Amino acid sequence: MKQIDQMRRRAARYLDIEAVTIAPARGVFSLSFDDIPASAWTEAGQILAQHGVKATYYVCGGLVGGVNMDRDQFEVSHLQALHAAGHEVGCHTFGHTSALRMDAEALRLSLDANAAWVAERLAGYRMTTFAWPFGDATLSAKRVVRERFAMARGVRDGVNAGREDRALIKSIGLESRRLPGYDLEGLMAEAAASKGWLTAYGHDVSDRPTDYGCTPNDLDRVLRLAKAAGLEVLPIGAAWGAVSH
Repeated sequence: MKQIDQMRRRAARYLDIEAVTIAPARGVFSLSFDDIPASAWTEAGQILAQHGVKATYYVCGGLVGGVNMDRDQFEVSHLQALHAAGHEVGCHTFGHTSALRMDAEALRLSLDANAAWVAERLAGYRMTTFAWPFGDATLSAKRVVRERFAMARGVRDGVNAGREDRALIKSIGLESRRLPGYDLEGLMAEAAASKGWLTAYGHDVSDRPTDYGCTPNDLDRVLRLAKAAGLEVLPIGAAWGAVSH
């Protein structure tokens, strides 16, 4: 089963690509949070406000009020507050289910459920961007997602520049397990020099994060580096309108 899953991931990465040209007027950086742990708003929201920037929060309606990876997840009041503050809300499926575990119809039902759940709580709000749970995509799932969303963000490292697959945009992980391996200054400089688009995703934000989260100092540093490199900081949806051609 594991080998089959790996083959399906590779096929989705290299086949059925709908390429767009990434060419903003200047380099762009976008920050996103997946799932959403409560601290991604209660802790990270304050840091974003201090920097005067907006992020994208990829929500799974089915996780509300629960616990994931031993961390409390968001409450409806958090979602409404971050939306009111001007942050983007994007889709992450309803139940945080890998595309490897759903056929096309199951994925459609999950997307329908999440869209209805969000619209009911955010006065009809419509999500326009998507992030793959676990970074898992399949060929059939890419077709479903392309029908519904302007673009979809994955988890493969790198700066987006030149021709990129709109259903599998690259992104670096603001995760304690990955951050030590990144040359963040180098990535920011590359995005600026290539007039590319660097996106990043995180989860929980605390002084003692999970392997998939980061500290407040990590988040502050990333935003400072983006600004120092001269990158424009935009949420995913707004950035997509500025970078894609």
